[in-house]
Amino acid sequence: MDDGRMRRWRLVLGGEAELETGTTLSSEDRSVDSALAALYDAPSGEAGTQRAAGLGSSAPRVARWLGDIRQYFPSTVVQVMQRDAVERLGITRMLMEPELLGAVEPDVHLVSTLLALNEVMPEETKQTARDVVGRVAAELEARLAERTRAAVTGALDRAGRTGRPRHSDIDWDRTIRANLKHFSPVLGTIVPDRLIGYARRNHSVQRDIVLAIDQSGSMAESVVYASLFGAVLGSIRTLRTSLVVFDTGVVDLTDQLEDPVDVLFGTQLGGGTDINRALAYCEELVTQPAETVMVLISDLYEGGVREEMLRRARSLVESGVQLIALLALADSGTPSYDAENAAALAELGVPTFACTPDLFPDLMAAAIKREDIAGWAATNLLGST
Repeated sequence: MDDGRMRRWRLVLGGEAELETGTTLSSEDRSVDSALAALYDAPSGEAGTQRAAGLGSSAPRVARWLGDIRQYFPSTVVQVMQRDAVERLGITRMLMEPELLGAVEPDVHLVSTLLALNEVMPEETKQTARDVVGRVAAELEARLAERTRAAVTGALDRAGRTGRPRHSDIDWDRTIRANLKHFSPVLGTIVPDRLIGYARRNHSVQRDIVLAIDQSGSMAESVVYASLFGAVLGSIRTLRTSLVVFDTGVVDLTDQLEDPVDVLFGTQLGGGTDINRALAYCEELVTQPAETVMVLISDLYEGGVREEMLRRARSLVESGVQLIALLALADSGTPSYDAENAAALAELGVPTFACTPDLFPDLMAAAIKREDIAGWAATNLLGST
């Protein structure tokens, strides 16, 4: 085995492997090794007594460590190590200190942690936390917003197209292209077989989108993504978007959709779950069922009245609402969810599956066009119910 590979194994295995690998680390590698040991030499759940090699309870020491790992590792690795530090070493409370927040590599998981701490965060830290959350929101928006707007507005365009337009509503460009094969040499013109146009804009039906987001602790990543998508959808004028978050209570954040950071800080991660109450509230928002897409984002662990929740879901489907249940809206793997409730909703005609953020724009486009969402999920996703 070459020296470079042996060096990497030594760093992975820690100091106890120095003799076995026969590798002596350079001074720079020893600094990298110390940064790894500070985190991974402390057994999970025993950090309080095993931090001699590690971070202790000193915020300055943690800040230095955060700076070190950003120097030694790429940002994707830094984010993993930060998450491990929160879970293994219990440094969550120190994230409430502004100088420490300034040293972290922001990502979705860090945002979730900060949102969970929002209620107990001291005032002097809140602006720093908002800045961190704002940076992540801006990065996610740059990644997802343009594609979402393009997919949804394209779907609205096609959904509004009609094959029997009034003369003033004919889309001549599309009509001519669709009927080129019907050119008549005798008449010297195209004889259209079908006309393509749009319904009058001022009389067209506006689509309604209702996002109902479970803000229990297990849904943290989904809350971040769903809140951001809610803000993006809210910026599309041809949609009327409502965003509702719930645990055992229900909070309507629709009036904050202009600012994704306000939406995120309007959530409150943790607590129980009452899906029935959330659906009852969302049902009151429906004014045109056939033009409404309602997305319930929840792991379906119902703490309310299950029978009422299923009855209400059936009522929404029967009224014409396009109801979709997302078990997660996240980049992470297969979510934990209540399989019995997922199966019951699927039997009622509610497509139930997990979705990644990258595919969510296509999902919304398919829903707006009233496509078969269960079929769409089976084609595009794994884990659909």
